[in-house]
Amino acid sequence: MNAPLIHLPKADAVPSIEGTTPVMAQFLAAKASQPDAIVFFRMGDFYELFFKDAEIASAALGITLTKRGKHQGQDIPMAGVPVHALDGYLARLIRQGFKAAICEQLEAPSEARKRGSKAVVHRDIVRVVTPGTLTEDSLLDARGANRLAAVSVRKGRAAVAVVELSAGSVDAVACSLEDLGATLASFRPSEVLVPDRLFSDEATKAALDGCGGVVQALPQALAEPVGARVRVERLYGVASLDGFGAFEEAEVSALGLVAAYLETTQAGKIPALSPPRRANDSGFLAIDPATRLSLEIDRTQRGEREGSLLACIDRTVTSGGARALAERIARPLRDTTAINHGLDAVEWLLERRGLRRDLRDGLRASSDVARATSRLVLGRGGPRDLAAIRNGLSIAEGIAGLFPPARDPLTGPPARIVAALDRLALSPELGRLLVDLAEGLVAEPPHLARDGGFVSAGYRPELEEARRLRDDSRRVVADLEARAVAEAGVPFKIRHNAVLGYFLETSARAAEPLLRPSGDSPFIHRQTLANQVRFTTVELSELDAKISQAGHRALAIEGETFETWRRTVQSLAQPLQAVAEALAELDAHSALAEWAEEVGAVRPAVDDTACFEVTAGRHPVVEAAVKSAGDPYTPNDCRLDGSGAGCARLSIVTGPNMAGKSTFLRQNALLVVLAQAGAFVPARAMRLGVVDRLFSRVGAGDDLARGRSTFMAEMVETAAILTQATDRSFVVLDEIGRGTATYDGLAIAWAVAEALHDHNRARTLFATHYHELAGLETRLAHVCNLSMKAREWNGDLVFLHEAAPGAADRSYGVQVAKLAGVPAAVVARARAVLDRLEGEKRASVSLDDLPLFAMAEPPAPPPSSAVQDALAAIEPDELSPREALEALYRLKAIKP
Repeated sequence: MNAPLIHLPKADAVPSIEGTTPVMAQFLAAKASQPDAIVFFRMGDFYELFFKDAEIASAALGITLTKRGKHQGQDIPMAGVPVHALDGYLARLIRQGFKAAICEQLEAPSEARKRGSKAVVHRDIVRVVTPGTLTEDSLLDARGANRLAAVSVRKGRAAVAVVELSAGSVDAVACSLEDLGATLASFRPSEVLVPDRLFSDEATKAALDGCGGVVQALPQALAEPVGARVRVERLYGVASLDGFGAFEEAEVSALGLVAAYLETTQAGKIPALSPPRRANDSGFLAIDPATRLSLEIDRTQRGEREGSLLACIDRTVTSGGARALAERIARPLRDTTAINHGLDAVEWLLERRGLRRDLRDGLRASSDVARATSRLVLGRGGPRDLAAIRNGLSIAEGIAGLFPPARDPLTGPPARIVAALDRLALSPELGRLLVDLAEGLVAEPPHLARDGGFVSAGYRPELEEARRLRDDSRRVVADLEARAVAEAGVPFKIRHNAVLGYFLETSARAAEPLLRPSGDSPFIHRQTLANQVRFTTVELSELDAKISQAGHRALAIEGETFETWRRTVQSLAQPLQAVAEALAELDAHSALAEWAEEVGAVRPAVDDTACFEVTAGRHPVVEAAVKSAGDPYTPNDCRLDGSGAGCARLSIVTGPNMAGKSTFLRQNALLVVLAQAGAFVPARAMRLGVVDRLFSRVGAGDDLARGRSTFMAEMVETAAILTQATDRSFVVLDEIGRGTATYDGLAIAWAVAEALHDHNRARTLFATHYHELAGLETRLAHVCNLSMKAREWNGDLVFLHEAAPGAADRSYGVQVAKLAGVPAAVVARARAVLDRLEGEKRASVSLDDLPLFAMAEPPAPPPSSAVQDALAAIEPDELSPREALEALYRLKAIKP
């Protein structure tokens, strides 16, 4: 289920500014600009929160709620967090679904005082933090993408626009309304933007329920294509989007929602975004949210990464590579050529163990260039981000040198690796940036630019002078003191205070010769005290000014240097992102090769047939768990053919509980995911005709929040399979019909199996305890029986975990109950009842005699009326009020 929907509060939720202090008026103005966000208001070393924000934050973060002053006669609630601890508090708020607006001090108090003693430090919102717009390492999962998605529906077509702000990638996917849920789930967004009009559409609401992110409602006006196109063009700084491709209206609308949201949340800062990558609903294997959850592709059913397919195969050594691999597994391809190009890259690296080892060693030392670049462009980066870019560019040069320069088409790298290596070749501009950072940035820079100390010694002569004066002031002062004593013959001591700065001090008696008028004396009298007299010199006054300014000047020079580097990174954002993507892709390829070698995976033969042939296939996650416990894993074969020519199209899988039916079903579905993601598969051999949609109904679960029982949830998912599966799909079903009366369930299971065989014609594995379904093997042309073998030994049940031809004759439920620890008396009574039932004739009519199980042709849809046809041709969102009225009159004039 998706995270709670965020509703925008009403405008009157913000207190009135009348009768407030200047500072409180400043806060309320900031709050009015972001009424649906918790405003963190910078005051010195703390971020303060006031009014309702303070109450919410106090409850959500466990911080002290106090009060400060009054507003319209009422105490003002207040809470606060230290500046240095902000990230930790933000992370906790974001996880709870809140938005936060950061209102910063944009000038020093000394600058404000220049405008008058009562002037208030200028503050403004510099950023709105939401789940989908995070960029800080402390708030992000380094190995997982953090995506902001937007949904739009225009003229019966849906589109999803997705931006990963922390890495600068943008995707636009046009799809059918039926595929909206699967498309959204494949991106696993942290936040989803939706025009408020769509919340009245049941299909859209269902898609949002499975997306997993916080849903944010935006005004429908922001999704209008004309205005959306202008905002996207402004975001990219182009006069037209035609250079990026021919976008559908729905895609432009979705991209426009993203652009509008970024303009608001980034406070005018333009992020560095790659051109949108376009894809349609035929580009990727469609996996609906229920199937994704059932198969535990990237998250387990408990919502954890550990235990998922992704965690099992992940051997990446960089955070960017981990994200690239996660995207491949979450969005397997449907294009045979593209799949085989990915397999070519994995195979080539698998065959070259030494090169792969050197490549992974080099990548292991790399940094997250993409996220460092994004932070610098948005003005949130620091010297360590520059160090990450320096490190990444240096690693890129080294990795490019690992590969042979002569690229023989027969033995050289395949196309995907060649393309990645081409992106690693540094342009002259990137080369100059690398040289500048290598010469000018210290090896271990501080986190914040304002702390200074990150520019290398000798890089800027004026900085060295300022640093020398700042750091060597004691030696310089001591030298001047010694010269003053030698010149005057007086025991001077140089001292310092806030009023006089540096001065020469001596006793009253020793100062007498210097107090006599003398035109050529360099010593200038400053102050006489009871026992001391103080002097200065022109040189000491100049030194005083230089020393007091040296620290500020050194920081200013370093700040100027940092800003120069930051602007350079900003101008080179796209080539830097290309380097980051190339490093990530090489890491993903080499990681899949590493995993394939570890587990003995083989390259699948992927083609455009309707075949599914697996020899000695293994479930990757279960095998890893079984082997870690020191036990062997039993592989299994599976053969299906959608055409029915070579083997059955649908297999009925029977056998006792705990024998491995669900594992067998999931295993074959996961092999499809791996193969179409361009990965090798744990099997002796595999041939796969590309699958367009993958469906899995395995395991029981209710949806109480939506009023659905386990059986109802099962029927909803089954209905989706029957209406969407095609002859190119792959379906695994487990125990359909178990949540109702026996004959009701059997009837449903029988009818579903017939529909999948005759109408959908999908490759299907159908596990069941209704042994009567085994009769379908003789009734339908392309059905076979498989059973998970088990044996009884000395009264106990032994599972063989082996799938063999033929149907199971028993379910061994009583024996499984015994294994589960059901009391012996209950087991004995169950066995007695079972023996009696099995000994009686319980039906006088066989299933073959029941017309219920003859697959009926679906009834023809009723003919549409003229009114229905006219209504279907109307697009309400595109009508002006006058056009809508005219359409209403036309409808009224139609005769029934």
